Amino acid sequence: MNSVSIDFKFFIECDSSPFIVFDNGGKIIYLNNSSEILLGYVSRQELYDITLAYAPKDFGSKSTRVELQYDSFSFYAINVSYENEEQIALRLYHKPKLNSSRSIELDKLPMTDINVLLEANIALFKLKNSNHLRLLVDQDLPQCRIDQNEFSKLLRKVLNSFRSSDSIDISLKLLVGEYVIIQNRREHLVELYIKANGRYADDDSEIRSISEQINILSNLKEHSIKLQIPFVQ
Repeated sequence: MNSVSIDFKFFIECDSSPFIVFDNGGKIIYLNNSSEILLGYVSRQELYDITLAYAPKDFGSKSTRVELQYDSFSFYAINVSYENEEQIALRLYHKPKLNSSRSIELDKLPMTDINVLLEANIALFKLKNSNHLRLLVDQDLPQCRIDQNEFSKLLRKVLNSFRSSDSIDISLKLLVGEYVIIQNRREHLVELYIKANGRYADDDSEIRSISEQINILSNLKEHSIKLQIPFVQ
């Protein structure tokens, strides 16, 4: 077989899996495009610590199943490799996103002012709760198509998880330059971010289930919930 010179760096750059090479002091000496995006949500030190924690005992490569979540990035496994004491590489494998459990006919969804829908559900929340609440929205957002009933149900569940928080911050904004593919269509994203000093997690499984059904990406943490909502027009 003839030997062929291949520029593997090009293929690694195009890979959707984050790939990072550290030196023995934890400094990044190489990263691909996916890693650059990931580093906007997790520190270099945390990724280096994970690399050392799951490294093989001897030279070589070791894959490990481990659940990692950084904002909307979910990973189910990592691979750590090294062949000398000077460099060590980390690769993270994305968790597959499940398809919606029901088909959604986007064109049949009603045009909706998402600000009005959010404010209506906040008003319902205030009827039973006296939490101090700060709301920041983009009033210039145009209408979009959304399942009003399911989205309202989701909002009620999300807000209720913050029912005992002293103060709640809510923001709604269009994410510039970020998209999601739904039924082979590229759609903009709107981000709803709710943060407080703590929250209940008793409805988390239902929040994730409803989100998945209406193609919303949900990120649930101890003190916050982030929903990335397809902005279908």
